[in-house]
Amino acid sequence: MTSRRIGFSVSLLAMCLLMVGSAHASDKVKGKGVITLRTGDALTVETDEGTTTVTVTSDTKVQHPIGLGARKKQVGQEVLIPGLRLKYEGTGDENQVTADTITFDQDDLSLAKVIQAGLNPTAQQQAKNMTTYQANKAQTDAEIAANRAALAEAIAVSQQEIAANQASIDEVAKSTSKRFSELGDFVVKDAHTVYYATGDYGISAEDRQELAKLAKKAVAYEKGYVIQVAAYADSVGNLTSNQLLSKERAQAVVAYLLQDCSVPVGRIVSPGAMGESNPAASNETTSGRSENRRAEVTLLVNKGIAGSGN
Repeated sequence: MTSRRIGFSVSLLAMCLLMVGSAHASDKVKGKGVITLRTGDALTVETDEGTTTVTVTSDTKVQHPIGLGARKKQVGQEVLIPGLRLKYEGTGDENQVTADTITFDQDDLSLAKVIQAGLNPTAQQQAKNMTTYQANKAQTDAEIAANRAALAEAIAVSQQEIAANQASIDEVAKSTSKRFSELGDFVVKDAHTVYYATGDYGISAEDRQELAKLAKKAVAYEKGYVIQVAAYADSVGNLTSNQLLSKERAQAVVAYLLQDCSVPVGRIVSPGAMGESNPAASNETTSGRSENRRAEVTLLVNKGIAGSGN
């Protein structure tokens, strides 16, 4: 009787282990895509199927191939930057994955660094503006707490400081716009505008097709052309979030042109994250705001080459 009970218990334990193993196996996920945003240990990855959040942990192996063999070198997680194309394996589902391994190519890392180099100047200026604003706001809050009678005056001072910060942001946008307009030796040969929903920076399948057509036309010139990218946001939200959102939109377009359309790095004008500046329509209406949530992509060709009939 005791032997039969022991045998039954062993069989039951084996079945439980098999079920647990099967459940874990079913949770294994593989995928590939491009990092569009990193927040701490969470990576937002744009795949062919949509957007996936990939979480890295201290146990996640980050690696890239070495030579022509199957050897791989492990590196630090600091290389996981926006614009990097990667492959991941881990547990979860199509929307949320905890990564066991992340693999990338060195060439793709170089492209991602180029993208970051183009976007960082505007981001640094915005960070400087926000540091100034936060310091001034903290001082204003202290004055209000110390003297209620001076509340109206303190608010007026704060509004002046915000206006000064806005003027500084507008100056950065104006400078970037001027840089684009100084391409006087070039003529426009094609253009496409990508539009977005509120808070979105992903590129739709239809817009990807149009960008691919523009890129194909561009590389056919072989020389004497550049592709100019400038991204914008509407006035919904605050200045900081809109500046970041326009940066993410420009970054996504540039990453697609470089990595999926084979446009050489030197043929893309440093991408412009323009924030709320240069609205295409009024932000007071729904239709106007929808026109302002955009990324303008323009193919410019040298006048000499364009005039030769190429």
